[in-house]
Amino acid sequence: AQLVESGGGLVQPGSSLRLSCAASGFTLDEYAIGWFRQAPGKEREGVSCIRIGDGSTYVADSVKDRFAISRDNASNTVYLQMNSLKPEDTAVYYCAGDYRNQCSRRSHISGRYDYWGQGTQVSVSV
Repeated sequence: AQLVESGGGLVQPGSSLRLSCAASGFTLDEYAIGWFRQAPGKEREGVSCIRIGDGSTYVADSVKDRFAISRDNASNTVYLQMNSLKPEDTAVYYCAGDYRNQCSRRSHISGRYDYWGQGTQVSVSV
């Protein structure tokens, strides 16, 4: 089983990016898929989560007005749409799969997740 992130890059403040998380070796329908980010010198932060099987979702308060999570079952991919990006959004973004749990306000707990991608760098700078 593998998760692969893509879509990161260097953008200016106010820009948008869409990150992708593609799964191979398992079906995303069976998992809650979460997005995390980690900035240099900071702890990993849970950003968002989606689980199609029960319709549960989670978006962190810090990004809820700017970020949105979605998925495409046909391509076995989860997306994180990030709008109005700020310099403080600069981080490595990871997706992860949780087989057991719904998405909830506890979805920020990284220990719940079974599989992790390698991460994609997002840099927001003038």
